[in-house]
Amino acid sequence: MTLTELEASARRVGLALRGAFHPGKDDAAPIGTRTLVLLGPDEPAFWRIFTSSPEYLDGAPHPLDRWSKRVVMDCAAPVGGKALFPYDGPPYPPFLRWAARTGDSWSSPVALLVHKSAGLFISFRAALALPDRLDLDPPSRSPCLTCETRPCETACPVGALAPDQAYDVPACMAHMRSEDGVACREGCMVRRACPVSQRFGRLSEQSAFHMRAFLGE
Repeated sequence: MTLTELEASARRVGLALRGAFHPGKDDAAPIGTRTLVLLGPDEPAFWRIFTSSPEYLDGAPHPLDRWSKRVVMDCAAPVGGKALFPYDGPPYPPFLRWAARTGDSWSSPVALLVHKSAGLFISFRAALALPDRLDLDPPSRSPCLTCETRPCETACPVGALAPDQAYDVPACMAHMRSEDGVACREGCMVRRACPVSQRFGRLSEQSAFHMRAFLGE
């Protein structure tokens, strides 16, 4: 099994590799893990695949989490991997720490995670803990290092996400529920402002789905 083969397997179910690393003893990976791979949505194919799934159509709660469990378990079984999910806990797997370890994700100027190809739209549906030590690509460099305009710093209409401050969740949610928050309900303005995000292919329908979940609707 190679990363290329694993990537092809993930893309068949609507996912893509979003980083991998060889964990050490302090990385909280399952015992025996020699390679840990992070999986996220394969945009824009992901949304079509997910919205045609039984989990999306059955009307039961948490369709995305249930879909993720099914398809990731199918990916894990042939390679002898263990599937890990960010919402399984407590204790919860340290996905943000793992993302930083891959060398493909970094902290952005507004403290949100930014990925080399997904930008501020990066998200992780699962991780695969593999028993084999796979050859990995060399680390990348944060796109923020060469971003001259830094639009993420001023994109939030109420300043809930800005440099050198904690994320003001109450202000964000209050604005989204107001008459002025229509654009934000279609997708976070900060995430959408990132130049890398704009090249990623995330569909507006998917962003709106996540914003409704954020608001508990």
